[in-house]
Amino acid sequence: MTTSELRQRPQPQEELPTGNLGGLSGAEDVVADKYHPSGKVSHGWWIQALRVVALAVYFTAGCCSIVLTQLIGAPLYFINRDLYDSYMALTKQSFGLMITTMTHWWGPTTIRISGDASVADQIRQTPDGLVEFSFPERLVMVANHQIYTDWLYLWWVGYANRPHAHGYLYIILKESLKYIPVMGQGMMFYGFIFMSRKMSVDRPRMAHRLARLKTRHTSPRDGGKYLNPMWLLLFPEGTNASGNGRVKSARWADKIGVTDPQHVLLPRSTGMYFCLTELKGTVDWVYDCTVAYEGIPRGKFGEEYFSLSSTYFQGRPPKSVNFYWRRFRVDDIPLQDAEAFEVWLRERWYEKDALMEQYVATGRFPASPGEAVTKGKEGFVETEVRTRYPWEFLQIFTVVGAVGLVANVVLKLWARLVAVVS
Repeated sequence: MTTSELRQRPQPQEELPTGNLGGLSGAEDVVADKYHPSGKVSHGWWIQALRVVALAVYFTAGCCSIVLTQLIGAPLYFINRDLYDSYMALTKQSFGLMITTMTHWWGPTTIRISGDASVADQIRQTPDGLVEFSFPERLVMVANHQIYTDWLYLWWVGYANRPHAHGYLYIILKESLKYIPVMGQGMMFYGFIFMSRKMSVDRPRMAHRLARLKTRHTSPRDGGKYLNPMWLLLFPEGTNASGNGRVKSARWADKIGVTDPQHVLLPRSTGMYFCLTELKGTVDWVYDCTVAYEGIPRGKFGEEYFSLSSTYFQGRPPKSVNFYWRRFRVDDIPLQDAEAFEVWLRERWYEKDALMEQYVATGRFPASPGEAVTKGKEGFVETEVRTRYPWEFLQIFTVVGAVGLVANVVLKLWARLVAVVS
């Protein structure tokens, strides 16, 4: 299918009514229950209250345990940087496990996956119904930004990868997020890159963080050089799709004299260009994921339906989250010139827009070619967000629990010693 063929779109469908249609609150003000892609609210207010409390307790306990674990290991930074990085990767794995189990318990959804021939044999259905990716240890991942929780599902992909990559995921975030109590401190320990969206300020910060990500380490076994695993997640659109984002995208398209896409926002190339030029020679592939959520009507936006309340408390998570994967060799991307790269990235986003048009029109991305997904169903792998073993989430509390146990034993021994001496 050619790019020109992909860009052909059917006539827009009749839009659903908007506004306050049922006296609903929050994001559900936008549409009445019967228009919600996931149907009516599944739980009454008291069940919702219980779900709020249960999720809040689990999430708070998990975050506090992870940050305490990070603080326990923080002195390793001054002793051995390689050991410090490995330790923090374990705490990052814990966060990946926490959000995966949180989604499985409170917001279960089907994940439907396909891809083109470039990801041949890298996506497989496992006998237990889960999925296994075989993406490389080091890559740059880009995706369109539909709702605020896109990163959550993509972090789960790192968990489902073999070898696991959920301990080596790095995200570029807006600077204000690092000031969130507990979580902000945790994200700084993770080595996430915080941006003020002023390139004069962000460039040295990014250069410093990216230099860490391309540092070659020395193996203590044979003295050989190696690079740590790295999955760098970028959202070139800069924000999630919304009415305001749609207006800004149109203005930007008009300013630079290009066509504004219909289903995605026009990407900004500066940050991605800087990352790829800095990392060139240490990463071979850019993996592109086009993300779509089932049931969002034409012209509407996911944030209008899949709020935190809808997904985790009301029992209305997306019926399915759909991924379409492609990959591009870094050596084939025009990094010698910023303008050429901007054109290249924009063309990839027009292709994304055409893929989204197919999804909106048919409810499916293109099926994978026969060799691209093994053991799939009609060119797709369908699975769910969950861990392979139900007890894996206990890893979140292992270090804090072990340190607490040791401290308890030491204090008891000390008390007995004091008693004997007295």
